[in-house]
Amino acid sequence: MLSRPLTLMAVHAHPDDEATGTGGVLARYAAEGIRTVLVTCTDGSCGDGPGGVKPGDPDHDPAAVALMRRRELEASCEVLKISDLEMFDYADSGMAGWPSNDAPGSFWQTPVAEGAARLAERMRHYRPDVVVTYDENGFYGHPDHIQAHRITMAALEMSGLTPKVYWTTMPRSMMQRFGEIMREFSDEMPEPDPAEAAALAEIGLPDDEITTWVDTTAFSGQKFDALAAHASQGENIFFLKMGKERFGELMGVETFVRVQDATGAATPEDDLFAGLR
Repeated sequence: MLSRPLTLMAVHAHPDDEATGTGGVLARYAAEGIRTVLVTCTDGSCGDGPGGVKPGDPDHDPAAVALMRRRELEASCEVLKISDLEMFDYADSGMAGWPSNDAPGSFWQTPVAEGAARLAERMRHYRPDVVVTYDENGFYGHPDHIQAHRITMAALEMSGLTPKVYWTTMPRSMMQRFGEIMREFSDEMPEPDPAEAAALAEIGLPDDEITTWVDTTAFSGQKFDALAAHASQGENIFFLKMGKERFGELMGVETFVRVQDATGAATPEDDLFAGLR
């Protein structure tokens, strides 16, 4: 038996990412008495500003956006009952192909070894039993998600720790369902062109390759409220359009692929802490 509390560490790129992919597990495990640590790598400054002002608009103030998003992140953490928030405050790199990808000080331009050293120090401090981050493609190719993956895997090696490690993912069956739901809630949404549809079809994993299916139905309301805390980005958070009831019906399971394990717990599993308690 451990003399310290079990600990989950989630490493994310931006404010709001914690709620989208892991809000259910963060809320569930906090309710079970597990310490939940969130590392947010960027300041979110490439997000929308007040009134929906977009990056690149003359009225877009990255510093003001970063401050606003920090406050929203803190509110989300309160909703999810996250124990510890660590913000690295690297400059948001923006979407793939944006000029901000190349900006000095952006997360994408930060040497992996530098970011990994910072994260390894936090890992040694918290000694997580489970670490969650993105896969090598950042789930859908976002530069900051890819960088979060890189520094997490490098930090694990630097730290010498051997927690269970998971990458967030989505079953392909659910990705197809989401496409249908998005068209249901967005009357003006055009059918994707064949190239776009093919790219979308490659996101996530075949259902039988997913190792871990965690039931978070009882915490879907908290997950919705955590997403809603990021009000400034509401235009970009499709799930909020569903309303809380429909959201709860569709978002009751979070899925992962296990990539490191020393417990020998059988897969498929329904608990990130299987074999640890």
